Amino acid sequence: MTNIIMVGCNGHMGQMISSIVEEDSDSRIVAGVDIFTEKKNSYPVYANISEVKEDADAIIDFSSPKVLDSVLTYAKEKKVPLIECSTGYTEEQVEQINAASKEVAVVRSANMSVGINLLMKLLKTAAKKLVNEGYDVEIVEKHHNLKKDAPSGTALALADAVNEASDNRFNYVYDRSKVSQARDKKELGISAVRGGTIVGDHDVIFAGTDEVITFSHTAYSKAVFAKGAVVAAKFIKGKGAGLYDMSDVLDI
Repeated sequence: MTNIIMVGCNGHMGQMISSIVEEDSDSRIVAGVDIFTEKKNSYPVYANISEVKEDADAIIDFSSPKVLDSVLTYAKEKKVPLIECSTGYTEEQVEQINAASKEVAVVRSANMSVGINLLMKLLKTAAKKLVNEGYDVEIVEKHHNLKKDAPSGTALALADAVNEASDNRFNYVYDRSKVSQARDKKELGISAVRGGTIVGDHDVIFAGTDEVITFSHTAYSKAVFAKGAVVAAKFIKGKGAGLYDMSDVLDI
């Protein structure tokens, strides 16, 4: 049995994870953390993680970068492994997460789905061949109209996968509206679309001469992210300090 503290428990993702865990005989949520404590849950809910009294094997954080400091402090002090799922972190906050992983086990991923993490592996293989053949690389991501950060953390992770496999030759370009010039070969363009209720749609385009190869991933429900977070919690139970990602969790 994996006992979980769910940070952001009353948000959409928190409630979806709660529903998945309720049907899972190998895990349970022992406490939740959310600024909205009025909602009735099958477990106690606290406004701040520092108030949590229950023992846990893992923390799943699907909340906001605003509460990162308190979550990291609790994880380090209590030695509770952390699944960090939120996006929109500053570079300084990413450094904080990396530093915390030296004291406690941390799984950090911009996207918890099996498909996206497999896609990142495939992109590395494709990039090693196609980029050297002169293909341009562009990424287009689409999300619902309530998403605040742009580009998405997943789009950046996909770009990083391509860039790492290409000897880090690319500079990321987010806006070409103010520059009137031909595309530079060292550009990797990332475009963001926001509208409607799109859960998550990512296209990685390798555009060559007379040929275009596109890798696509579409999420039709946020359940794919929720399931991944629960799998990660089970994986990290009992793990020693270190920084893990979903490729470790899924062994891909």
